[in-house]
Amino acid sequence: MQFLMRLIVTALATAAAVWLVPGISLTASDTTDKVVTLLIVALIFGAVNAVIKPIVSVMSTCLIVLTLGLFMLVVNALMLMLTSWIGTQFGIGFHVDGFWSALFGSIIISVVGAILGGLLGSGKKQDSQR
Repeated sequence: MQFLMRLIVTALATAAAVWLVPGISLTASDTTDKVVTLLIVALIFGAVNAVIKPIVSVMSTCLIVLTLGLFMLVVNALMLMLTSWIGTQFGIGFHVDGFWSALFGSIIISVVGAILGGLLGSGKKQDSQR
C-alpha cells in the first residue's frame, strides 16, 4: 500500500510539473493514456532515484558540501532528464526539453510531492506505528 501511495504522489507531482513548466511535455491522446503514462514515468523516476541518485550523490559529495546542498538541485534535474531519456527509449510520451526545464520541473516535483505526501500520509510515520 505504501508503494502504491508513493507512486500516485509522484505521478501527481509530475503532472503538476507538466502543467506548470513549458519545457516538460506529455504526449498522450486521452485522459486514460495520460494517467497510465504518468504512472509509468513515476515508476521510472522512482527507480532512477533509488538506484542512480545515491551513486551520483556519493560521487558529488564534495560539490554538495561546497555549495551547501544547492548542487542537489542539479542532481535532481539530471535524474529528471535521465527519466525523460529512459522514457523516450521505451516510447513513453514524456519529454524534458533541457536542463532549465528539468531544474524547474524537479523543484516542482519535490515541493508538490512533499506537500501531497504530508497531506496523504505517505511518509515513514505509518511504518513506525506498526
